[in-house]
Amino acid sequence: MFKKILIANRGEIACRVIKTARRMGIQTVAVYSDADARAPFVKMADEAVHLGPPPAAESYLLAEKIIQACKDTGAEAVHPGYGFLSERASFVEALDAAGIAFIGPPANAIAAMGDKIESKKLAKEARVNVVPGFVGEIRDTDHAVEISNEIGYPVMMKASAGGGGKGMRLAYSEKDVREGFESVKREGLNSFGDDRVFIEKFIEDPRHIEIQILGDKHGNIVYLNERECSIQRRHQKVVEEAPSPFVTDKMRRAMGEQCVNLSHKVGYFSAGTVELIVSGADPTGESFYFLEMNTRLQVEHPVTEAITGIDLVEQMIRVAAGEALPFTQDDIGIDGWAIENRVYAEDPYRGFLPSIGRLVKYQPPIEGWTDDGAANGRRGIDGVRVDDGVFEGGEVSMFYDPMIAKLITWGKTRDEAADKQIDALDAFRLQGLGHNVDFLSAIMQHPRFREGALTTGFIAEEYPDGFEGAPLTDQRRQVLAAVGGVIATLDADRARRIDGQLDGAMPPPGDWVVTVGGTDHQVSLEEDAITVDGEPVVLEMAYTPGERFVDVKHYADADDEDAAPIGQYGLQLEPTRTGYAITTHGAKHVLRILPAHVAPLAAHMIEKVPPDLSKLLICPMPGLLVALHVAEGDEVQPGQPLATVEAMKMENILRAEKTAKVAKINAAQGDSLAVDEVILELE
Repeated sequence: MFKKILIANRGEIACRVIKTARRMGIQTVAVYSDADARAPFVKMADEAVHLGPPPAAESYLLAEKIIQACKDTGAEAVHPGYGFLSERASFVEALDAAGIAFIGPPANAIAAMGDKIESKKLAKEARVNVVPGFVGEIRDTDHAVEISNEIGYPVMMKASAGGGGKGMRLAYSEKDVREGFESVKREGLNSFGDDRVFIEKFIEDPRHIEIQILGDKHGNIVYLNERECSIQRRHQKVVEEAPSPFVTDKMRRAMGEQCVNLSHKVGYFSAGTVELIVSGADPTGESFYFLEMNTRLQVEHPVTEAITGIDLVEQMIRVAAGEALPFTQDDIGIDGWAIENRVYAEDPYRGFLPSIGRLVKYQPPIEGWTDDGAANGRRGIDGVRVDDGVFEGGEVSMFYDPMIAKLITWGKTRDEAADKQIDALDAFRLQGLGHNVDFLSAIMQHPRFREGALTTGFIAEEYPDGFEGAPLTDQRRQVLAAVGGVIATLDADRARRIDGQLDGAMPPPGDWVVTVGGTDHQVSLEEDAITVDGEPVVLEMAYTPGERFVDVKHYADADDEDAAPIGQYGLQLEPTRTGYAITTHGAKHVLRILPAHVAPLAAHMIEKVPPDLSKLLICPMPGLLVALHVAEGDEVQPGQPLATVEAMKMENILRAEKTAKVAKINAAQGDSLAVDEVILELE
């Protein structure tokens, strides 16, 4: 077994690998850029080596520097995590030449499966179902249009070396192909150094199912069941679960055996994932097709660990050291259900725009996850596991993926795992930047998610006009009104205790009008009771005036001390001028809280009219202006592209909202733009 390994990655996956290596008695070496000098993974590792400036091309993608770091520290092997150099065959070959082991598959398998065109040819030879499409060289945009017309719309254009949702465009017409083909080529070139594109048929009502593969150097390959990854946004996974609510035992076996055959075809060993697209319109479940093989550890690997009890990182290390798998296919079972949500620094209320900056407050629902070597160690604490690599006071950088943490929950049933997600998401304390916790909670509560009726179009179909928060139920409205009244009374009580007040301390007010979701509620607090609109509300609260977090349990009956609560809430508080903004259960609610005798006067206040910004094209996020599609004096029509901004390595096309004329251009191609910076003006 290796005595020391280097992790050629950063963030949560670096922390994840270090935890397993530490349990195995293996020393670790971290590598880091300037942006990550204070990151948790650097402190966790036994040694750390500086690579260079923040851009990945000047740090984490420099194979020669990583190899030198191995030589300088005596690291015998490299675990690449995911992304960066994890699927670069030339890196594996360079490590081999230097006598350093790669904790991953062989170079030939990475090369074969990393090329989407070549991998489809190999899949056909291995008798794996493949999606109809064109896998040759595409000369130019006209050729792409010709191919798309022959296949039939809709089609998907993909960068051959792409991954992680980058370099992909869905086209429903010739116009979409002409507009998107060059963008796909650019994203492929910028992110992967390869501008080749292939086109395939887009499967209607598609579900994204993937099979986890694990093999050793002795020819043993098994599949560790499937993961459902259908809930995606812009082709990036948001929610993953294992097993899939759609896959039957027969389907699982057919998928698994085909994926094992493909792995044998390329001489695969280590962990890998074969991604499949499944037609949800086929009730037999037999219409599944090969998409690609990811020759690395997946972001969502924890859900597989939770239902199988197998530590995938440990097995990768053991396989790289030459050990045989300690189990066979017959030993692989499914125990319970696991769900993973990716907590991202993005604002779902503003079209999921990236939100970079400082984490002023960061407190996960649990501190880390236990891993004592037992199978259930991969399930965290009471079925809640958090994989993260950030810290309070640290920054989410524009140079890397905006993931803050991965929240994994395990339960005996799918509903139990989803309920644990809701509670754990409520317990996340995040301040300082936008995040998608509300959105994730809303998905976990959504009736369609609970039914398991998933497709890759779930988000677009269920939130066609954007996300505005989870629906507010009558029960939740009543609880929020009561909580607002309690907090207002406690804050007033705290204020009345200030020294030096005239005529002594005054009793705190107990009658309030709390506005929730546009409706007013009369809240009254007495010595031993709370009423909302005359109805008693029984709450158990943990709150200290001045804090920004409240734990609330809602009971049906005050007299039954043994009764379970009918609702539990973790509430994030943000003071406003007239009350609080309270975030809980997938939505942010602005509460206006006024003393009962003052509330009637609010009707006489003059409403402030917001300024008209419709004549300005404003950059919605920090990013790079990669293209300007218009010039001063141009007439533009609704939907016409005006500018393309790259943020977090993704291109975002900004379009005209109405017919207008370009009056003034304020930015130039290649400029780095701040959020809300004006790109151009219209008239």
